[in-house]
Amino acid sequence: MKTDTEIRRDVESELQWDPSVDDKKVAVIVNGGVVTLTGEVCHFADKWAAEDIAKRVSGVRAIANEIQVQIPLAGVRSDTDIAEAAANALRWHVATGATQIKPVVINGWVTLSGKVQWAFQRTAAENAMRNLMGVKGVMNDIVIASTVKVADVKQKIEDAFKRHALLDAKDIEVNVDRSTVTLTGHVHTWQEHADAAYAAWAAPGVANVENRLVIQ
Repeated sequence: MKTDTEIRRDVESELQWDPSVDDKKVAVIVNGGVVTLTGEVCHFADKWAAEDIAKRVSGVRAIANEIQVQIPLAGVRSDTDIAEAAANALRWHVATGATQIKPVVINGWVTLSGKVQWAFQRTAAENAMRNLMGVKGVMNDIVIASTVKVADVKQKIEDAFKRHALLDAKDIEVNVDRSTVTLTGHVHTWQEHADAAYAAWAAPGVANVENRLVIQ
């Protein structure tokens, strides 16, 4: 089992190794396997890239992303410019082009609202906002309004777990209440944690996933 010092060293090394983030401006604190990321980055996309990098490190049980976004003068955009870019990004994205998602921008923060049929569309809309110049944060208020019955959702998710070669699902319990799926139990890595949630979101009729899996 890794010590906090070893986890911190590995996270710092992974941040240094990945060219997508300026590791010199990101600090790493580890306590009981829980990683806290602090510091400043120039773009909203960098904040989430740092989190994704930390998730790749074994031994990380949870992550608190407290990185601040300080946009340089050259990257500052007006709310009008961001709103136009957000609308175009949604319109040109294959997953969201046919939806009625509406972006509202206030002080660089983008709020997404509307209804979609699938969870991947909700996720795609948020991801499309993260890489826009001038965005400081994203609030995803998109609602999943599926008309598919969810009586067999539990079985479909469990079948999906069995198909995933990299997912050890024997210690995962799936509970379905209407359109909400709750995952409990434990997994070994952040990748398994993410894969389990992804499999649950992919089931027809699922409007919400509560991922309570513990990383051991």
